[in-house]
Amino acid sequence: MWADWSMNLRRKRLLGQLSGGPLHDYYQQPFASTRADCRSLEFIALDLETTGLDPQKDEILSIGLVGIYHQQIDLGSARHYLLCPQQAIPEQSAVIHHITDDKAACGATLESIFPELLVQLAGKVLIAHHARFEMQFLSRVCQTLYGTGFLIPVIDTQHIAKRTLERHNQTFRPQELRLAECRQRHQLPHYRLHNALSDALAAAELFLVQLGQYDSNKPISLKNFL
Repeated sequence: MWADWSMNLRRKRLLGQLSGGPLHDYYQQPFASTRADCRSLEFIALDLETTGLDPQKDEILSIGLVGIYHQQIDLGSARHYLLCPQQAIPEQSAVIHHITDDKAACGATLESIFPELLVQLAGKVLIAHHARFEMQFLSRVCQTLYGTGFLIPVIDTQHIAKRTLERHNQTFRPQELRLAECRQRHQLPHYRLHNALSDALAAAELFLVQLGQYDSNKPISLKNFL
């Protein structure tokens, strides 16, 4: 209950800093209650590919997302946005995600796609693997475009995996918490890495497996994953 009050208070404070616009509309919708059963909630799994790891200087190159409704992935909701950065893409970055300057030149601007993205996220719970990375970049964009930061209830599939290993007293190396390695432990299929849409889908599937480890006959409150 405290978490609900705190999150929604912060949401209202951010709403009060905005006089209108896409982020204002986003904050008008209350966040999901942490006491709600996860089976009844709507989720959006999201992944970003960027020019680097520093949200203060690096840029988003692509955004992939897919919705989860009633414990099922809705492939019809899948979206993949390619963005045109303001600066040249570093070679070491292009090697990882295979987005070159030529490809990115055909991309959209953040200003054009973010209103649609916020509509899709409104009222839902965000799922990401190593979610802090996505949240830092999303918040930076909202600060730049709308003058205030970004807030949303977040489930981090990497954090869940780490907590599960620790609960079973299993030793592990940091690389064993990567998305591909976490999926492999659950015998999930291998996908191409560093594509925003396939990584979002991979995180969505991993979350459903993690959710399935709970007793299906009992409610599973959102607070178990936050």
